[in-house]
Amino acid sequence: MGLKNIDNAAASKGKGLETVWQFVKFIFVSLLAMIVQFALLNILNHVPPIVNLFGTDFKWWVFESPVNMAEGAVIIGGLGYFISNNTANIIAQIVSFFVNRKKTFNSNVNVAITLPIYILFTVALIAFSAWLNPTLQHLFVNKGWMGGDLAANASTMICSAVQFFLYFPFDKILFPKAKETEEAKEETAE
Repeated sequence: MGLKNIDNAAASKGKGLETVWQFVKFIFVSLLAMIVQFALLNILNHVPPIVNLFGTDFKWWVFESPVNMAEGAVIIGGLGYFISNNTANIIAQIVSFFVNRKKTFNSNVNVAITLPIYILFTVALIAFSAWLNPTLQHLFVNKGWMGGDLAANASTMICSAVQFFLYFPFDKILFPKAKETEEAKEETAE
């Protein structure tokens, strides 16, 4: 039983079950995006040009990523952290956009129209995360609860969870289900 057949079976049971099935698929796509984000975050945090920027205080508008010294003189925060965290988040959201559009919501909406709307929403969420993430990271490190890498991952998990619960209803509205032609309905019925 393919994904299309499960989609059709869920749709035939009503909008409620169809939405539950979309949410299940959304969870798996979000896990994929999270894997992309965490892999990139942990790779970028060890790229020498970015690591060199970890010692540079970063403060611009509401975004602040001060440099703190953790145990063992490990530098956390700074411009390097801001760059690695937000680059990983942006790339994860690009992956999420295309996979959710096609696989989760079976939508064929015009990318030229929906992508700019998605980008605006994503920029707003990333801006929120760019403020919240280092705030949480420094809280975790300064209270002595975690080291630098663990604090970076924990704060990224929290921001990812916030984004997850905001993206599903947004994507459901942005990606309406594709209208099936009569021929396609007849083919699935056979």
